[in-house]
Amino acid sequence: MVNVLITGVTGMVGSHLADFLIEHTDWNIYGMCRWRSPLDNVEHLLDRANRKDRVYFISGDLCDYVSLVNAVEESRPDYVFHLAAQSYPSASFTAPLQTLDTNILGTERILEALRRCPGIDPIIHVCSSSEVFGRVPQDKLPIAEECLFHPASPYAISKTGTDLVGRFHAEAYGQKVLITRMFTHTGPRRGDVFAESTFAKQIAMIEHGLIPPVVKTGNLQSLRTWSDVRDAVRAYYMLVTINPIPGSYYNIGGTFSCTVGEMLKFLISISTHKDHIKVQQDTERLRPLDADLQVPDASKFKVHTGWQSEIPFEKTMKDLLDYWRKRVSSGKLFLDR
Repeated sequence: MVNVLITGVTGMVGSHLADFLIEHTDWNIYGMCRWRSPLDNVEHLLDRANRKDRVYFISGDLCDYVSLVNAVEESRPDYVFHLAAQSYPSASFTAPLQTLDTNILGTERILEALRRCPGIDPIIHVCSSSEVFGRVPQDKLPIAEECLFHPASPYAISKTGTDLVGRFHAEAYGQKVLITRMFTHTGPRRGDVFAESTFAKQIAMIEHGLIPPVVKTGNLQSLRTWSDVRDAVRAYYMLVTINPIPGSYYNIGGTFSCTVGEMLKFLISISTHKDHIKVQQDTERLRPLDADLQVPDASKFKVHTGWQSEIPFEKTMKDLLDYWRKRVSSGKLFLDR
C-alpha cells in the first residue's frame, strides 16, 4: 500500500489535496498538523479518521524536530507533500522571526527527518511560492522560472529559503525533491486573511445584515493570475506521479489575470446586495511593500505533465462566496477583517 504524508493537511490546499487523493487513489493519507490546529477544513474527513479508513492524523510541528521524526517514522511515506507554512505575507511583517523559523528551518527539519529515516526514499514536493519573485519589472512578464528573486516581504524571503533548501537537498543528498512556485490560487476554505477571501466574507456578512454595506480593502492595483485550488492540487499530484525529476522546479498558475480591484468588482456583481455595497480602503490592510505583478509562465510544467487549469475564474469566485455564505449563515461569529 502506498503511504503519503501531507504537512499542513488542515489548510486550504492540504485539505483539498486529501480530498483529491481519496477520490483518485487508494493511498493511505497521513495528515500532519499541530495539536491546536482548527479542524474545520477536514471536518468531513474525521469519520474516516476515526474508523482508520485511509485517513490518519499525526501531531507534528515544523518548529519541533522530534515531532517530525515521529511523524515520518509513523507514516513511512512513499510521497510527501510539504505544504505546511506560515503562509500569510502581511503577518510576516509583524512576526518575521517566526515566519523564517517555520518556513526555512521547518523545511530543513522535515527534509532532515526524511533523509535520516532508514528504509524510505520518498518523492518529496516542497511548496515554494510565486512570492519569491516579488517585485518584477513589467518587461519580465510573464514570469519564467529563471527570473531573479526579489522578495517583497519576510514571508517571500522565507519561501526563497524554502525553495533553495529543497533544491540543496536534492543536489547534495540525492533526495527526490521537487519544488513548485504556485501563483495565486483560491477557492472554498481560503483563509479570511487573504484578499479575495476577506472580500467574500465581508460580502456574505453584509448580505446577512451583520456589518454595514462597506467592503474594506488594501491595495486594489496588484495584478494577479488566478487559479482554483482544486486545479492546484491536481497539479501537485501530477508533479509527483508523471516522470518526477529530482531537483526540478516549476512555476504553476492559471491563465486568467486581473487586478485585485477587478476581482472585487466581480464578487460584488454576484452579490444579492450589489447595488448597495461600497468600497473603502483601509490603510491597515496595506503591506509596507507589495508584489504587484504576479503573472506566470507555466509552460515548463505544462509541457512536462500535460496539466492545464480547468476551473474558470467565475466559478472559483462564486464557490468562494458560497462557502462564506454557508459559514456566515451557520450563526458563527467572525471578525470583520
